[in-house]
Amino acid sequence: MTLIQELRWRGMIQDIMPGTEELFEKEQVSGYIGFDPTSDSLHIGSLVPILLLVHLQKAGHKPFALVGGATGMVGDPSGKSEERNLLSEETLSFNIAGVKKQLSHFLDFDSTQPNAAEMVNNYDWFKDFSFLSFIREAGKHITVNYMMAKDSVKKRLEGDTGMSFTEFTYQLIQGYDFYWLFKNKNCKVQMGGSDQWGNITTGTELIRRKMGGEAYAFTCPLIKKSDGGKFGKTEKGNIWLDATKTSPYQFYQFWLNASDEDAKIWIKIFTLLEPTKIDALIIEHDIAPQQRILQKALAAELTKFVHSEEDLNFAIRATEILFGNATTEVLLSLNEAQLLQVMEGVPTVNVTLAQLKEGYDLVSLLADTAIFPSKGEARKMWQAGGLSINKEKISAEFTTVQMENLLQGKYLLIQKGKKNYYLVVAS
Repeated sequence: MTLIQELRWRGMIQDIMPGTEELFEKEQVSGYIGFDPTSDSLHIGSLVPILLLVHLQKAGHKPFALVGGATGMVGDPSGKSEERNLLSEETLSFNIAGVKKQLSHFLDFDSTQPNAAEMVNNYDWFKDFSFLSFIREAGKHITVNYMMAKDSVKKRLEGDTGMSFTEFTYQLIQGYDFYWLFKNKNCKVQMGGSDQWGNITTGTELIRRKMGGEAYAFTCPLIKKSDGGKFGKTEKGNIWLDATKTSPYQFYQFWLNASDEDAKIWIKIFTLLEPTKIDALIIEHDIAPQQRILQKALAAELTKFVHSEEDLNFAIRATEILFGNATTEVLLSLNEAQLLQVMEGVPTVNVTLAQLKEGYDLVSLLADTAIFPSKGEARKMWQAGGLSINKEKISAEFTTVQMENLLQGKYLLIQKGKKNYYLVVAS
């Protein structure tokens, strides 16, 4: 398959300008995607543009990652219902450094390679660009009628909040980015999400009108969840690529919890597995969907891609603790930070170290911490063998919780029945 054929098969192309496919088959092409530095970390919504650049480089073409140091000061109205807060130069610089570091994890920036990835920051060519120079260089070539015909502009003008002049000029600024890269880096293709189509075509039009040049573009669909929920969002917010913002365990869990319908779409878009391998996994999954073969493959591939094999192994072990048949040894193998990652979301109850030093009667502990509503109910489940401490079933002979039962000298994992966990914290 050619690059475009494979991207189509993966469901990664929505709009494409005539001639784009032929261009990729004819020569080594430089293409770019812009990244918005609104945070110092990208999130999983950024994985599609990242993967487009990865596929581009794998096919022998040259990827450019544009970090919007200038456009980040303006704000893109595409897909937005209201104007966002503008960021300071200091915040943008900090965010850009974080984004650059993350992109280096996915793309090969080795300058000795003919298709080495490059990073550019549009602040570099906009910082000394005066307003008068800009409206002469870019503004006079694009009519207001053309700009107002864009869907992103129309929707805002028809809404209650309107659109500021700052946001209205965004498509001109993004269009100038494409012109600058075309002129200075021989970059002929821009890619992005389908909500960027209007901004992207403004760039191709500016190149045509200013230079008589021919530029190309394609977009990918915006990722949605089959249940109508917003992709990449949980109750706690974004799923980040930065391990300090979203732990590898939480990251793994997000993909593992995908619906069957979503997993069949996402495994094509978000992994680099060969099409034949993906087709085989889908067939295998359909035979035994309860085994969640697709979800496990998706979670494994993405955790390795974004984090590491080591992080994946930890995520699998951690998953077994709460949802599988992990032993006490697995629990004991975790350090405190890993233990707390796994226990995020598990109800927490508190006891004092003094109580444990003296030995805390098990039934009293269960009732005092409201793990059970009464001593009677706690005793009934304990005697029936329905309680586990630190992943080990306790017998009727286990009557007292003591210091030596603590994990990391501080924690106790109590399991009530099959699925109910409580983390006891001693302080």
